[in-house]
Amino acid sequence: MKRKIKLAWLAAALAATAPAASASAEQGMAVDVAHFWVSKSESAALDVFRKAWAAAGNQWADMPAENKVAVQRAVSDRIANGYAPAVMQWNANEGSRELPEMGIVQDIDDVAEADHWRDVIPATVLDRISYKGRVYFAPTNIHAENWLWTSTAAFAEAGVKTPQSWDEIFEAAEKIKATGRVPIALGGKRWEVSLIFNDIVYHKFGPEGYARMISGDAALVQDPRMIEALDMLLRLSDYVEPFEQRKDKTWADATAAVGQGTAGMQFMGDWAKGELAARGYSADKDFDCSLVPGTSIAYFMVVDAFAFPLTNRDGATQAQQAFARMVLDRDNQVAFSRIKGSLPVRTDVDPAGLDRCGKLGLEMIKARKGEVSAQSQAMPTQMSEGWIAVVGDFFNDRTMSSQDVQKRLHDLLMQR
Repeated sequence: MKRKIKLAWLAAALAATAPAASASAEQGMAVDVAHFWVSKSESAALDVFRKAWAAAGNQWADMPAENKVAVQRAVSDRIANGYAPAVMQWNANEGSRELPEMGIVQDIDDVAEADHWRDVIPATVLDRISYKGRVYFAPTNIHAENWLWTSTAAFAEAGVKTPQSWDEIFEAAEKIKATGRVPIALGGKRWEVSLIFNDIVYHKFGPEGYARMISGDAALVQDPRMIEALDMLLRLSDYVEPFEQRKDKTWADATAAVGQGTAGMQFMGDWAKGELAARGYSADKDFDCSLVPGTSIAYFMVVDAFAFPLTNRDGATQAQQAFARMVLDRDNQVAFSRIKGSLPVRTDVDPAGLDRCGKLGLEMIKARKGEVSAQSQAMPTQMSEGWIAVVGDFFNDRTMSSQDVQKRLHDLLMQR
């Protein structure tokens, strides 16, 4: 309810937004873009869109923020001051439908229709970027969360191979620990822990159980397998740095440790591949990638996108539509994903430019093989944030029992 009240206030603020002068014809169209793509690889990938926009004679005002919450805060402040940004980065998930529902974003269905998006974008992606049959978001790429990244140097010294099972993950972690390296690289944010837990839940409950769980099935949380999953997660905490040592580190810092060989493994989405490449590390030479054991038949899909806040500024709608068209350009899609480590949202791209992991992902999506939602994408926003907080706190402070966490997760889902 608080979320809906806040969105209603945003809608009212947007309606009161004062018009502002548009750019002159000589200057082209102007957009201000709020985003949280600030790591080395993320910024480099975003440059694909920045340069394409500028090459068309347009202007881009950058509004970077630390994370999604910071973007939301910045956008809210701008709206309150009567000057909503033209473009904001967003995740196309279950919670994103709140934006068109409350009438605070511009639909871009005319562009989607004219450019035949429905013919070249997977149905699952179309569902996430649409509301009541109209398209509201311009999807940039598809990520999968369930990847395991391994250090070639760390694994060679420990004498282990890429794990094919969870038993082998623990075996590898123990042997890497004995060499003095960090077995599992992890940053300080709770969402990083939740990615690992999603893998474990899928492993323990299987495809149907995982789908029911992330859809909010509270009864299933009481299954004894949930205790097994939580115990396994807690066991993994023995192989990461203490929280005090990593609390200020980011996921990108953890990824770099795998590339450097100071850490053995990282459970992270395929954006880690983009970060490794941006830092000069090469697949097979410095690192390897595989889908997490127990999830290899699945693709935990995350869809990044841009949304377009309503604004009374002259020429804003035209600029927003042109921006959406630029994002879905086939060449831009491939160039962006090559740097980001993701997959294009278009299925009609040439896979030749993708690496081994990318080609596997594209094949799975085209065939709809194991295509499932990531937990953060399937749950409503507040429920997802609560789930991530409970799981992250359990892992990081280790003061709760698995039974306590099971009850907290059950109570959380019962609030739906």
